[in-house]
Amino acid sequence: MKALDSLYEAQKIAFSPFVFQTVYTMLELGIMDELYEERDGLTVTEIASRKNMTEYGVRVLVEMAKCADILELNDDKYSLSKIGYFLTRDEMTKVNLMFTQDICYKGLFHLKDAIVHGKPEGLKEIGPWETIYQGLSILPEQLRKSWFEFDHHYSDNSFGEALKIIFQHNPKHIYDIGGNTGKWAIASTKHDPSVRVSIFDLGVQLKVAKANIDAIAEIKDRVDFNERDMLNPASEIPAGADVYWMSQFLDCFSEGEIEAILLKIKKNMKPDATIFIMETFIDDQRFKAAEYSLVATSLYFTAIANGNSKMYSSSALKYIIEKAGLETVKEHRLHEDRFHTILEVKLPK
Repeated sequence: MKALDSLYEAQKIAFSPFVFQTVYTMLELGIMDELYEERDGLTVTEIASRKNMTEYGVRVLVEMAKCADILELNDDKYSLSKIGYFLTRDEMTKVNLMFTQDICYKGLFHLKDAIVHGKPEGLKEIGPWETIYQGLSILPEQLRKSWFEFDHHYSDNSFGEALKIIFQHNPKHIYDIGGNTGKWAIASTKHDPSVRVSIFDLGVQLKVAKANIDAIAEIKDRVDFNERDMLNPASEIPAGADVYWMSQFLDCFSEGEIEAILLKIKKNMKPDATIFIMETFIDDQRFKAAEYSLVATSLYFTAIANGNSKMYSSSALKYIIEKAGLETVKEHRLHEDRFHTILEVKLPK
């Protein structure tokens, strides 16, 4: 890259918050949707008239968006570029953007302190908890919506293929560790009318899961709820499971904490039981956009969620599994959703 091009790229980074807030504002004001509908473009005057805005307000936004290649300008008419199209209509991009705005933006101001202190120093911008998980169910409505849409976007589409893999083992009893809102328990019990599921999670999360599952008469008698703080050294996972399921759960913990959780499971694990760990590994992504999103998400964990976890590579997690005295016997790369890998883990023979 030439020096002048590098200088330009450096300015894009220096002013990146300006561009982000420009896009967020244009989405919120409906300007991006208006331009999506008008493929031939609109003038500043036309946008201002349609959105009941001043021409000044429209102009400062569209000029920044054009400089950032989000909009194109021809014959005084602004239209969406391909980048603008994805910002307006691509589901992954919109989920990522709203998660960044509502959950991460202010908290990332405290990233340096979080790195120095090893604590989620940015979490105070959202609530007074030690980790975000303690407050998920009581977040303000817009923040809760953005958090869960982000979380579910990277898991829900994987469940169909994941169910086929897990139920090849014909489990009678599944332990869903970190069950969150109960979506996996619902999917499992609907998939197999005889399977039982035990959810293990923090109390605030179990309340949400229980409300969701109690509303479904045909499955509620096959799901039970067990309050556990997996970081409490005294907490245990009882015997009895054929399958232990952890979906996007272990990335919420440090390497040492992951090892401790695996040791809790191992302690009372039946010899023929299987642990299935589903994650979005940074080294298993086929598309640069997905890898970029995951690596950025690590900074959310650092500054806001808990201060010590990240999105891991598959090699890093397999190393922790080995340290815990367990064996990764198979890797399942899911094809339908393109993001996830499931590690199949057992006791060594």
